[in-house]
Amino acid sequence: MKKTRVFIDGKEGTTGLKIHDRLKYIKDIELISLNEADRKNINKRKEALNSCDIAFLCLPDAAAAEAADMIENDNVILIDTSTAHRTEPGWTYGFPELGKKHTEKIINSKRIAVPGCHASGFIVLIYPLIENNIISERAGLTTFSITGYSGGGRKMIAEYESCERDKKYGSPRQYAITQKHKHLKEMIYVTGLNREPVFCPIVADFYSGMEVTVALFKEDLLNGNTVEDIKSIYKNKYNGKIVKYVENDDDNGFLEADYMAGFDNMIISVHGNDERILLTARYDNLGKGASRAAIERINYKLGKYITDALNIKECL
Repeated sequence: MKKTRVFIDGKEGTTGLKIHDRLKYIKDIELISLNEADRKNINKRKEALNSCDIAFLCLPDAAAAEAADMIENDNVILIDTSTAHRTEPGWTYGFPELGKKHTEKIINSKRIAVPGCHASGFIVLIYPLIENNIISERAGLTTFSITGYSGGGRKMIAEYESCERDKKYGSPRQYAITQKHKHLKEMIYVTGLNREPVFCPIVADFYSGMEVTVALFKEDLLNGNTVEDIKSIYKNKYNGKIVKYVENDDDNGFLEADYMAGFDNMIISVHGNDERILLTARYDNLGKGASRAAIERINYKLGKYITDALNIKECL
């Protein structure tokens, strides 16, 4: 049986290494590798990109765009983990749990953009509410997202894990305070919102894990809908292995941001009360928020699940 040839361009980065570690023992896959010198050779990279069946781009945005332009073989499937192509024409946003049409587009596409880590939580919470006319596409939303420091890549990991680190790293730190985070564009592009939310990402002193919360007032809900209608929509839409709505997921009134660290699935929950509602998604920023999301795309392209590459946390 012919193996699927996979090339990871940018294998040395955090996401690239995770994808490589997930695929290296899968018998149906042949990983194409380049030595250190060849990784810096544009002709060798181009050869690898055009000789594989599936290429993962685990690169900075500009480098990912450059790599995509190197493809001359029409049969190569590109899966880009960067921000470069998430809202670009001709590329499919890779979030199959949003619905059947999204899944079909992924299956039929040769250009797939992996969702951003922060954006994944916001989109999974807001997309079905706009889809079902629970909130307006003109809604003014505020979202908080707390993440482990691994999302900042090798440089930030080194800063947090240094024996001589500054005491500031022990405190949660809000960033992107100018409201120009690069995930905002895809957050409105995919959900259908026509205005960007107030987005408050926070990096904290734990390796991986992510918790995204969107706050709603009762007045934000259209046509007399209530918090119970939101729960019903989530329960019906998100009941699979990878994304699942759960109830009573708190720990005596607390929600741990790293609860899903090391796992590949995402849990959705609703808290608050009838007047002020909290929508929350918890997952691993390196799992469903990055490498797991990329692996999910290859599963759809191969027409089967690579179960060996999954680590599912059974939740409630």
